[in-house]
Amino acid sequence: MLGNGLLKGLTETARNFFGSYVDKDRLTTIQYPEERAPRIEASRNFPFLVYDGTDPQAGLRCVSCLICEKECPPKCIFIEKSTDKKPDAVGKPQFYPTRFNIDVSVCMSCQICVEVCPFDAIKMDNDFEASATGRFSDLLWTKERLAKSNEYYHHIHPTEAADVDAVLAAARAKAAAPRPPAPSAPGGAPEK
Repeated sequence: MLGNGLLKGLTETARNFFGSYVDKDRLTTIQYPEERAPRIEASRNFPFLVYDGTDPQAGLRCVSCLICEKECPPKCIFIEKSTDKKPDAVGKPQFYPTRFNIDVSVCMSCQICVEVCPFDAIKMDNDFEASATGRFSDLLWTKERLAKSNEYYHHIHPTEAADVDAVLAAARAKAAAPRPPAPSAPGGAPEK
């Protein structure tokens, strides 16, 4: 029959249209901003920097390795490395960014910066309400605006954050464990 596909499509459309009056779960429209859909964990918008503890400057996980800046396709990440070092979460002295800026007018939310970060310092946010009132007022996000706590990261990506924290806790435990003394060679001289 010639119109069989058209008839099936119209039947499905009518079933969905009239079914939305009967079943509340079939409604697809949300009255935004009064009602809000739950955020999807796998969604992504713009990157943010994760910090541990209460102080964003002291607990920032970023160690200025500059990998994200080099791998960024649109080159929207600008990092300035410090000249001195501060202890990281494990206690090892690391460099830190004195300047970490992202130009969100250029960022294409590709998540390459997140994938290449070996320290789990940069993650993707799912906050999509980032509009600004001025023309150029908020296009360059600084380190202060990008820094968000580990609790916020747990709130928006609970399963991923739990995995990352488990890996970091294992690294901290390994760094804090006492090392056994080096065995000595026969004759009293220690091995190297």
